[in-house]
Amino acid sequence: MAASPRGTLQWEQQRAADIVRLLSLYRPLLDACVIDFFAEGLWAQLPPPWQTALGSAAPPHLARLLGGPEPGGPGPLWPLSLLAFAAAARALSFPRGPPGAAPRPPCQSRRLHPLLRRHVKPKKQHEIRRLGTGHLSRFLAFGLGLSVTAVEGDGRLAGAAERFDWELLRELHKAGGAAPPPRRRGPPQPRSALTPRGPQHIPGRLDPALPWGEFLLPPDPPAPAARNPLGGPGGAADGARVLVTGLHACGDLSPALLRHFARSPSVAAVASVGCCYMKLSTPPGYPLSAWVSALPGHELSYRARESACHALEQYRGRLAGGGSPRLRAHCYRAVLETLIRGARPGLRRPGVQTVKKAHALSFPQYARLGLPRVGLDPASIPLDSDAVGTMLEQQHKVVAFFSLTLLLAPLVETLILLDRLLYLRERGFHCALVPLFDPRFSPRNLVLVAARCPLGTVLTGLEEEDGSEDEAESPPEEQSPLAQ
Repeated sequence: MAASPRGTLQWEQQRAADIVRLLSLYRPLLDACVIDFFAEGLWAQLPPPWQTALGSAAPPHLARLLGGPEPGGPGPLWPLSLLAFAAAARALSFPRGPPGAAPRPPCQSRRLHPLLRRHVKPKKQHEIRRLGTGHLSRFLAFGLGLSVTAVEGDGRLAGAAERFDWELLRELHKAGGAAPPPRRRGPPQPRSALTPRGPQHIPGRLDPALPWGEFLLPPDPPAPAARNPLGGPGGAADGARVLVTGLHACGDLSPALLRHFARSPSVAAVASVGCCYMKLSTPPGYPLSAWVSALPGHELSYRARESACHALEQYRGRLAGGGSPRLRAHCYRAVLETLIRGARPGLRRPGVQTVKKAHALSFPQYARLGLPRVGLDPASIPLDSDAVGTMLEQQHKVVAFFSLTLLLAPLVETLILLDRLLYLRERGFHCALVPLFDPRFSPRNLVLVAARCPLGTVLTGLEEEDGSEDEAESPPEEQSPLAQ
């Protein structure tokens, strides 16, 4: 039986408090940056029994430590303190999806109209279809016939979105309507016709300090506030009720959406999927709730918030594969950091940018591409010295250390999202956290849903995808007591 709202609130508060305590215990690991592995001697900072066990652990056994399936063959004898750490981290992290399912790459969604798939990668198609209650705005407008206003901080992207809309309208006109193409092999195509009603694209940004009717600002501050296209202060156009949706709303945009929902009676509901937690302002983007704000040690460093953006399931898959070449990327960057500090001691963690297919290069090849990006001449630095070779031989330790930091990543994300959930609960709203997307393809898969009325009907109505696109998921209310 589901817990009562009051019991759920107490459970959520206790979970947040437990996470803060656990993160405080492992603060050095939480704030560690793997590129400092050699430069700051991070391996030596681990408890000696952990070093012994992790130093001999094969990648599949590390995958198991991260919650993957049990690998075949004998594994290391994990210290009890390490097992307790891993178990606590997994137990307090919010469930992210059905365990044990065989991973499949995202594919073209047959349940989206073909014209709505254009310019949309399969991963985003999966997210749009699952959230479908950028390109999401196009689905809501053309596919569902809703009145949609999309706010985009980059004016160029807003212009591009308008061009995509015109392309779709031209195709509809050429086809003489919006009927889907004839059915081919596989599951049914969408049967409903597309509407010729496109979204309105507005370049601008949201200011959470302004009232609902004036929240939209031009993209280049400090220009005066623009009128909200959805209506005047405290109301929406023609008295309509508004749903505010952010699919991967970056940084402070997610808290801004929640604040507007909380302050604006015209906003009936909000559905938010956050990302880029390291871009949060601290405060006011985090913490939001009075409960988390009052917890000693609730602070999250930039590094901790950045770790919450990692794709744990994808990395665990590489480990389970027995040693993907991609695992060497962190070791390469850690060795490069040591060389950079040796050549220029005052330069720490410079942005080297991503070296394409670094895992397919030898280290000297990688370094010759990376060093010029930070103003260093590769010819002046020995790239094949014995010291470099010794560091490269410790790749397995770098992988093991990074795996430990990944154990904490879901905890940080859970705390940030719990804080947002509690912010809404403290104001009396009905809300839930739902693992809606497949985390193997969409690492930021937790959707925060809130409304001014009970959510039972809304959550029960979240449709399941058929096997052609995504594996079926349990109804949200059966996955966690957070869905309340």
